[in-house]
Amino acid sequence: METVRLGIIGAGLRSGIARYWHNPGGKSVVVGAADVSEARLKAFQEKVNEHAFITTDYHELLARPDIDAVAILSPDYLHEEHAIAALRAGKHVYCEKPLAITVEGCDRIIEESKKAGKHLMVGFNMRYMSMYQTMKEIIDSGVIGDLKAVWVRHFVGYGGYFYYHDWHGTAENTTSLLLQKGSHDLDVIHWITGKYTKKVSAFGSLDYYGGDMPNTLTCPECEIKDTCPEATLNYFTQCAFRKEIDVEDNNMLIMELEDGIKASYLQCHFTPDYSRNYTFIGTKGRLENDDVNDKIYVKTRKSNSWHEFSDITYDMKKEEGSHGGADPKICRDFIELVLYNKQPLTTPFAGRMSVAVGCAATESIRSGGKVVEISQASTASLCE
Repeated sequence: METVRLGIIGAGLRSGIARYWHNPGGKSVVVGAADVSEARLKAFQEKVNEHAFITTDYHELLARPDIDAVAILSPDYLHEEHAIAALRAGKHVYCEKPLAITVEGCDRIIEESKKAGKHLMVGFNMRYMSMYQTMKEIIDSGVIGDLKAVWVRHFVGYGGYFYYHDWHGTAENTTSLLLQKGSHDLDVIHWITGKYTKKVSAFGSLDYYGGDMPNTLTCPECEIKDTCPEATLNYFTQCAFRKEIDVEDNNMLIMELEDGIKASYLQCHFTPDYSRNYTFIGTKGRLENDDVNDKIYVKTRKSNSWHEFSDITYDMKKEEGSHGGADPKICRDFIELVLYNKQPLTTPFAGRMSVAVGCAATESIRSGGKVVEISQASTASLCE
């Protein structure tokens, strides 16, 4: 195989990354797409490949012999169904995070990939962002010593626009936004520390979104759209204060990782700003990022060496491409995985473990903050 021929399942917002895969005459080309919306499919053709095969039945896409690999870009609750179907059809699979909305779902996908003998890659594009790669290299260099503690604060500005005007707002579709939005951060904590979470205790609640508005109400038809603080007429249109919303809009997690590393993760969806603030503390110093101003700060402590005389500031360079240049890189890695068996920065097991932490934390939240232990053993192996 010299060129990977891709099919896309899910022609919504995330399908914009397909343009990085469509390189006629290069190593990959997008030849088809499936979505329940004909309008989205038509728009996909206009933006990516006007000659692409399109269908509202993803089974028709998977049945095509001219497709080698499939990118699963559909809503979270459909990832398991679509990924397993694609693997059984003999296709390599790129699956957006989260891999599934349950740990059992992740295990079933991973087991299916092993049976099929096909590659499975999880879309953790934060591993491909230069800021987090730089942070990992600094920590791996040993300049702040042995890691002992991690703090992460995620301010999700526009949380309503992103998550509460559509399907994301119900536990049935997401389990929790700790899987949807938080899976990135939980994975980066695992990746940079090199350790997985063993147990978690968490608190969270639905303090701003949700309410008593009809589930069928949309912003354009609402009587108070001119004064509602969450009204939007040009994006997802379901009311952000509708009755069915049951997913926490703020969460606080405390985690114990392997080797006794302690970590905390805070997420809020009704803050006015958007940023991710990471702090890592080791035995020789502290590293902290500022993603608003594209800087990383390394502060060192007295140690009877040169470390006590200097701190370091890293100025991040701008990169081309969506998600800070990460999307072109992760798309390239998937193609090189399929063509050359070159292992990417992500792994299916890492995808499984971020979901495991999100599910455990959700269980803790909804049971009053109890400590929940996390197993690295798959549910399939436990049943053998």
